[in-house]
Amino acid sequence: MKQDVILFLFGGCSTEHDISLQSAHAVLSHLDRARHTPLTVGITRDGRWLYYTGDPGQLPDGSWERDGAHCVPCTLRLDRGAAAVLLLDGSGQALPFDAAFPVLHGKNGEDGTVQGLLELAGVPVIGCGALSSALCMDKDRAHKLAALAGVRVPRSALLRPGRTDAQALEAAAQLGYPLFVKPVRAGSSFGISRVEREEALLPAVAEAFRHDGEVLLEEAIAGFEVGCAVLGNDALTVGLVDEIELSHGFFDFEEKYTLKTSAIHCPARISPEQTAAIQAAAKTVYRALGCRVFARVDLFLTPEGEIVFNEVNTIPGFTAHSRYPSMMRGIGIGFDELVERLIALGVEA
Repeated sequence: MKQDVILFLFGGCSTEHDISLQSAHAVLSHLDRARHTPLTVGITRDGRWLYYTGDPGQLPDGSWERDGAHCVPCTLRLDRGAAAVLLLDGSGQALPFDAAFPVLHGKNGEDGTVQGLLELAGVPVIGCGALSSALCMDKDRAHKLAALAGVRVPRSALLRPGRTDAQALEAAAQLGYPLFVKPVRAGSSFGISRVEREEALLPAVAEAFRHDGEVLLEEAIAGFEVGCAVLGNDALTVGLVDEIELSHGFFDFEEKYTLKTSAIHCPARISPEQTAAIQAAAKTVYRALGCRVFARVDLFLTPEGEIVFNEVNTIPGFTAHSRYPSMMRGIGIGFDELVERLIALGVEA
């Protein structure tokens, strides 16, 4: 059997660098080495690309980057169809590969930038492409497209640079409090604030602008958040729906990765009819935003039973305990099989 070579990109110069290392380690640990040969390239926090030949066990604690004996500066060959990593050690050596799996979270990895680079070189991408990745990272535009597809979205107002404080306050007053202030393009809830009173609005807006050039004011939706893992290109497979139980506040970065005061229930504690409706809405959003291979669609379920779109994660967390693998495991797709199916879907189109 011919082994294909898969380029795994991990790390990245985003605030989610450490989570990407954990996800990449988990994916590599479940890779069928009889079918696939990994070509591992790490991106440092300052944006350097390093071909890494050492122990994948060094990824989670970040020690891989300090392993000078196993790190070689490199870059991607951009001539179309070459599909190779070019070593920058003076050897001129090019390492060919068959497809690329970006295991990158947040900006400069999940937002279409790396996907665009790979598409420019004609490389098959295991995951969403440049357009869908960029759209899903953009909360405002993703909401507009989901609404056009018939899925309810929160009421919102977009703030651009040059807005006045009075304009921000007026937009918030029209939405009503409490509301959320969000950077339009950021991951893992960075820069997001729940604002209960008018006097807290402007500091929250300033914090959101630190993370992106556009800011979204968004109504707070009563109820709780649910998620749905979607897998596929044309024919779609959906995992179990999960539920986030919060004791207070919202699902911020700390809660997402520590669950100090919150809990995730998989399957969600909802009726079969609600589960089916959420899965259908997730597939609608997935298709409306042009997703392929895999993504996690997050929505809200209101006390009245309405489904409201929140966001799409095109490269969700991929540790053994992350939500996406858990949802798929709930329908009988284990981690090993999941990785194999992702690769197959990525190279088929």
